[in-house]
Amino acid sequence: MAESLRGKTLKGMIWSFAENFSLQGIQFIIGILLARVLSPSDYGMVGMLAIFTAVSQTLINSGFSTALVRKNDRTQTDLSTTFYFNIVVGFVLYFVLFFSGSLIANFYNTPLLSDLIKVTAISLILNSLCIVQQALFTIKMDFKTQAKISVIGALVTGAGGITMAYTGFGVWSIVWPGVFGGAVRCILLWIWSKWRPTWEYSWKSFRELFGFGSKLLIAGIIASIYDNLYSIVIAKKFSATSLGYYTRAEGYSSLPATTISHTIHRVTFPLLCQIQDDNNKLQSTYRQLIALSAFIVFPIMIWLATLAKPLITIMITDKWIECVPYLQILCIAKMLYPIHILNNNLLQVKGRSDLFLKIDIAKKIVGVIVLIITARYGIIWMCIGILISYIIFLFINTYYTGKLINIGLKQQLKDILPSYILSISMGGIIWGITKSLDSYTIQIIIGSIIGILYYISTAYIFKLKELLYLQTYVINNFKGKL
Repeated sequence: MAESLRGKTLKGMIWSFAENFSLQGIQFIIGILLARVLSPSDYGMVGMLAIFTAVSQTLINSGFSTALVRKNDRTQTDLSTTFYFNIVVGFVLYFVLFFSGSLIANFYNTPLLSDLIKVTAISLILNSLCIVQQALFTIKMDFKTQAKISVIGALVTGAGGITMAYTGFGVWSIVWPGVFGGAVRCILLWIWSKWRPTWEYSWKSFRELFGFGSKLLIAGIIASIYDNLYSIVIAKKFSATSLGYYTRAEGYSSLPATTISHTIHRVTFPLLCQIQDDNNKLQSTYRQLIALSAFIVFPIMIWLATLAKPLITIMITDKWIECVPYLQILCIAKMLYPIHILNNNLLQVKGRSDLFLKIDIAKKIVGVIVLIITARYGIIWMCIGILISYIIFLFINTYYTGKLINIGLKQQLKDILPSYILSISMGGIIWGITKSLDSYTIQIIIGSIIGILYYISTAYIFKLKELLYLQTYVINNFKGKL
């Protein structure tokens, strides 16, 4: 990797991390404040609608954003074509959901959902108006501007949500602020982006972009449906309150894994696309990313699983205590999430969206089978099923990436094993030291300090290459180039 490219990548990664962590940090704090006021059933109702908005958002993007980033010879015609297509799809989907409100409410036997979906779906139109602008910022690796926009949008959303929650608006405190924040984000993307659409539309451009993006579209729809199947099953089989517990656990377990994974994906995808034809360079860069992701994500997930009970009780009160075992199991499962993202990333970089789709279908079939088996035994077994599914997915993903650039399961496990062993031992030490402490606050403070000191000092003693990489490159580039 050329030094200039490395510096640009690290700078982009730092700003992308800054965006994601500040954004997630704001949302995390706001979520705590809201959860202390709102009930699990409020979150459950919003969770019931998630599948409809997720699938709709996937249809709006249609894989075009990724196709634009990957295409090095993109034109103004490509951008305008994508823009107009997204808007049409956005409005069509909004009206579909608007007039389907009563059907959704009847399906869940929850009348309020009919009104909630009509407001929630407004975000689809807003997102369709700014997909191209965001893609262009990503292409330029300008994550600094995206960070500012995301944080401002989150602050608007949070301020509105907290105000409405503490003045008695209930579930609407989650729905309306999301629309306000989305509107602010859309406006800022238009203001800070110099690009504007022109009055042109090319079916040739559409077919070229859609040829690549269509496989990602199908895979995205399948993923959106699959990711929300658990919410559907829990809502129908149990209750909105039970779904609320699950969505809180799923949200907290996803926070560190998805934040870090998506940051790495956003920054490294345009980078890897530039070296897509150099398999040796691609292989070494990819291995480095796998190891670095594990080094960062694994200890955070183990820390969260180990201190789940005191964290939940202190943050959102003991009315949410039932979500603790779900959170612990999901944390162990989602340790593998960054590895899945990077494996999928490689398939897109190599232009194998067809293989991406086939693999995704195979994984989802496995996941549905596991869900069917575990659903009859309760939510805890459903969470265990997610863990089992993630392990099986790892075998499927690494088999094909091994064929593409000769980095299979054995090599990837070798790269992440040091971080795994170190994280597990850290969790054991935290549990052993904190189990005899009576105060939950003291457990969190002592456990966190001991965990951090143990993890970093042990990594330093054994000279783990991931820590050395962070010291040598990230910190130096942060000081010298930003």
